[in-house]
Amino acid sequence: MSEHEMTGAELRSMLKSSVSLGTMNFPDEKSLHLDEEDTKWWRDAKLGLFIHWGVYSAIGHGEWAYYNEQIPPEEYRRIAAEEFVPDRSPDEIIEDWMKIAEGAGMKYAVMTARHHDGFAMWDSKSSAGGFTSANYGARADYVRAFTDGCRRHGLHTGLYYSPMDWRFEGYFDPKGKPESALAMKKQAYGQLRELCGEYGKIEILWYDGGWLAHSGTDADSAWLWEPIKMNKMVRELQPKIMVTPRSGYRGDFLTDEGAHPVTGDIIPYLWEKCMSVAASWGYREGDPVYSGDYLIRMMANASCRGGNLLLNIGPDKNGRVPDEVVTSLEKLGTFMSKYGEAFYGTRGGVWQPVDGVYGSTESGEDVYLHVVDREKFRGMTLPLPDGQIVSAETFGGDRVSFEIDGGGVTFALPENLPECADTIIKIKII
Repeated sequence: MSEHEMTGAELRSMLKSSVSLGTMNFPDEKSLHLDEEDTKWWRDAKLGLFIHWGVYSAIGHGEWAYYNEQIPPEEYRRIAAEEFVPDRSPDEIIEDWMKIAEGAGMKYAVMTARHHDGFAMWDSKSSAGGFTSANYGARADYVRAFTDGCRRHGLHTGLYYSPMDWRFEGYFDPKGKPESALAMKKQAYGQLRELCGEYGKIEILWYDGGWLAHSGTDADSAWLWEPIKMNKMVRELQPKIMVTPRSGYRGDFLTDEGAHPVTGDIIPYLWEKCMSVAASWGYREGDPVYSGDYLIRMMANASCRGGNLLLNIGPDKNGRVPDEVVTSLEKLGTFMSKYGEAFYGTRGGVWQPVDGVYGSTESGEDVYLHVVDREKFRGMTLPLPDGQIVSAETFGGDRVSFEIDGGGVTFALPENLPECADTIIKIKII
């Protein structure tokens, strides 16, 4: 299965957000850097829930519907007022999401506070034209309900925010229409002050959409946004908040967007794989869904390369998550409840990953060998690690024999292991 067929600006948006394509050539400011202790919770958490939900959920054609279908502004406002009216309270909707996150073993959550369509999911006094969930539809503050829900359930709290806004002509022609571009910038600064100053502790600010006119990179647009100034303001309100680089500033972690496989060696900086469990980020009726096994393998492949995994759900207009998406996440949750110690609190392990075959994570003396293809793994010789291998066993307690020959070690998997998308061997190395 693949993500829904993206074209044009929507496709370019995803491609520019790939770790493999991205660079660290962003404007930087050392005073904004967090230290290792500040980011430890995030590196330990490993797994998070992403939520794309807004007016576009009532249309059911994905989160880019406003732009892709060139919906007139007055029609989009009508949809916001008359169709994006959930049949449940904000707390009931958020409670469902929190239970999904807990069931999947997730430790943090990120909700779209405002996407590129300009609709703010809170009572934003800075919104151009008052285009907010407090003024339209159910007249509710969903950011409040979400942040309260995260704290109630012990989840680290993150908010997605897009500085760009398709409603402004200055987004598409910032130098030709400077007054409009500056009005959009003023809105962004005002809304960031609201989100970071009025909702308690926010731990992740998941910027998206810093680029201008759907061209170039987020860093290319720094001349307008002044991301160092922007993020100094953010850090004054939330001193330890972690931010993505999509405002133009280099940020605290990179993101690799999309459901394509994770490959290559351990990545030597903080990074996160983000993908949608269904083919689209925003709700599409009948969207194909990635299997639980696919999510398990993605979890293994990201963790073995030192990364986190942020999995997206796109609820419908009533905030309900499709059953097929819930089923895949439940299978991941069952796996994580049994094998969580091989992920939470670990780092990329002693063995560099071999694409499509194995990788490793580690915590102290414990090394976890993740085998995602048993047939290819059988008989493979791994490099001999530093230190002495003391023991190797499955999570069921079965001893795993190993043979050291020259500079390598070969592990023999027991024949009676149950089928699993990620077969894990726990190895003690001293």
